[in-house]
Amino acid sequence: MNKQSGIHYLREHREAGSSNPVPAQVVRIRDTVVAGLGDLLQGAFDAVDDSLFELANNARSNNEQNRYFEAMREIRIKRKGVERHFQNAVAQLFADPPKSGSVAADESLASQASSDSLSLVGDDDLEEQVALNAMVTKSKVHFQGPLLQLQTRFSVVYPGAREEAPVNPMAPEHLCNAFVEAIQALEIQIRERLILLKQFDRYVVSNLGMLLDEANRILIQAGVIPNFRYHGKAGKQQGKPASGAAPGGETGATGDASVAESQQGHHEGAMFDQIRQMLALQRANAGIPPRASDPNVHVIGGAELASLLGSLPQHLPGEQVSGNLSAGEPVMVDLHQVVQQLLAQTGTTSDGKKPALAEIDEDLINLVSMLFEFILDDYNLSAPVQVLISRLQIPILKVVIKDKTFFSKATHPARRLLNSLARAGIGWSESDEKTRDKLYEQIHAIVVRILNEFDGDVTLFETLGDEFEQFLERENRKSSLVEQRTRESERGRIKSQKAQETVDQLLQKKLARYKLQEPVRNILTNGWSRVMFLAYLRDDVEHRWLQTVRVVDDLIWCLHPHQDDEERDQWVRVVPGLLKSLRAGLEEVSYNSSKLDEMMADLKHELTEAFRANALAEAMEDSPEPEPEEEVPAGHQTAVERQQELEDAAIAEYVAQIDAIEIGNWVEFNLVNGASFRCKLSAIIDEADCFVFVNRMGLKVIEKTRTDLAHEMRRGRLTVLEQGALIDRALDAVVGSLRSKAG
Repeated sequence: MNKQSGIHYLREHREAGSSNPVPAQVVRIRDTVVAGLGDLLQGAFDAVDDSLFELANNARSNNEQNRYFEAMREIRIKRKGVERHFQNAVAQLFADPPKSGSVAADESLASQASSDSLSLVGDDDLEEQVALNAMVTKSKVHFQGPLLQLQTRFSVVYPGAREEAPVNPMAPEHLCNAFVEAIQALEIQIRERLILLKQFDRYVVSNLGMLLDEANRILIQAGVIPNFRYHGKAGKQQGKPASGAAPGGETGATGDASVAESQQGHHEGAMFDQIRQMLALQRANAGIPPRASDPNVHVIGGAELASLLGSLPQHLPGEQVSGNLSAGEPVMVDLHQVVQQLLAQTGTTSDGKKPALAEIDEDLINLVSMLFEFILDDYNLSAPVQVLISRLQIPILKVVIKDKTFFSKATHPARRLLNSLARAGIGWSESDEKTRDKLYEQIHAIVVRILNEFDGDVTLFETLGDEFEQFLERENRKSSLVEQRTRESERGRIKSQKAQETVDQLLQKKLARYKLQEPVRNILTNGWSRVMFLAYLRDDVEHRWLQTVRVVDDLIWCLHPHQDDEERDQWVRVVPGLLKSLRAGLEEVSYNSSKLDEMMADLKHELTEAFRANALAEAMEDSPEPEPEEEVPAGHQTAVERQQELEDAAIAEYVAQIDAIEIGNWVEFNLVNGASFRCKLSAIIDEADCFVFVNRMGLKVIEKTRTDLAHEMRRGRLTVLEQGALIDRALDAVVGSLRSKAG
């Protein structure tokens, strides 16, 4: 193991920078985690190096190329220092773990959420922070169970940890912050920093699961809450601390769930606070006073407003709930006007006060409106699903007013259901036959049930969400099997095609150089080519490809006349083995036995004649070399070369974008006739530089080379679809819109 990333390094620097002794149960975890993270980080740096080299290779200008090469050099020079800094920081987390629920942490989050701080953040810092937040949020959702178990066990082990202030040195936010701190020493620009963060996410953060599981296993072996179980929902954890646990270290199941949910909701809560503060800033700039301070206004909000909205019909005016809801175009409802009309119906109070919305409820209504504006303008959503989701504007408004955690909690049932519907429908195309598609029927039925059955109880969304996830799981199992067969079939077909092309090109090249008799050419092109084809396909297992090529070279050499005695002696030694290899190979590919005997007899005759007749020397000499083409003066290019150079430069940036597409990403192709279809990248077959795309059912739709895809993207005929959670993307868009309005 590399010393810089392994346990040896830790033993030399075990207590560096810390006066706090690490609990005995944690020492082994610390050594294992820092060693594992060091190895993963090496993979991330190797990938960064490859990415920068590829970008430099495809750069459009010398300045751009130099920028990438300089970044490569900077990272290579300081890489070991960054790795050491990161390992020291991670080891320090175990010696002095931050308390997740501390007041300081809450104040830090609050300060980050302020609108004033947003205006001070530079664009580059904001981009980096967004990437970091997305990385942390994704990992905390993905590893929610192991993280909760580990936090509960660490909180028992570390003295001073409490239920309201748990500790977890392996929390993704701590590890990511340690990495960001470590790369501060790199003098690189924001684009290269984002590449670093992306590869850190791909190689380190995405592989935290195995280290979390190992840490839990070590603590279980040490007797720390060995019976703890996590079932993925609040209130369903079961844990019993070890008999030797420190007093006050016991954490109840409900407390564990609330801690996990609060940690997961930090990012969403901070974003929701940012939005509210920016809306409040807009009101203040417009000179609108707080409602509560106006003596002529009766503020309606909370339960009173929720009760008032209960009388509002679920569906849009003129909409037939039982019919085809995806017919026509999506319609945007003016939710603010709808609520104002309801307030107007209540009339003024006995003391003459006019009804008005509370600021928080008005913010929520505005936010729901902005959310659906984004949804109805989101190109990534397929049209049928977009229309269906647009029918849910009023039900979602009722949900948000009654339960204000919709925007601040990623696990909210209604939010999860909307995200699931959008994610499942991303592969839809306009040409799909909706009436015969089970997925469409399921989404349509869910929307109809919400419009007909929702009475304010959010449990309906949870029930529908669970049913839909089960349906998707069944459908995904089927499509995954089909997709796997498609991948295997395409890999086999393309590899066979590549093998045939290689064999044909090699034989064509060799046969073009020599004047060989027809029987010899026949045995090579119609017989031995099959042996070479199979050897190429099996070369990774049997390693026979070079042997089959050597047979061709030996045969051609033996058919040339040889005057030298030493060469003639070698000829006598080579021919018997050559004939044996030829016959064995042809028999292995089941070559026609009667023709085989005839071909071998002809070949022996040709070999004998070549050995006997020196007069054949002139006839068997290599064909004359072709006349050399007229050389182009140095510094001048042909028209074809100039055109190719222009083409390569034009698509260079698009090639980099194509390489950024990952397996499982969805794209949309637009045809010349105006039609379009959506498909998913299923496989990249490097041997043929081929990208294979499949539809929702796992069936192959199209295959194209990297260059072809770059040209399609350049012409605007290929669009990579965003696949993040719908509500998260909508909130990001809302924040961006409000920031731009605020200047």
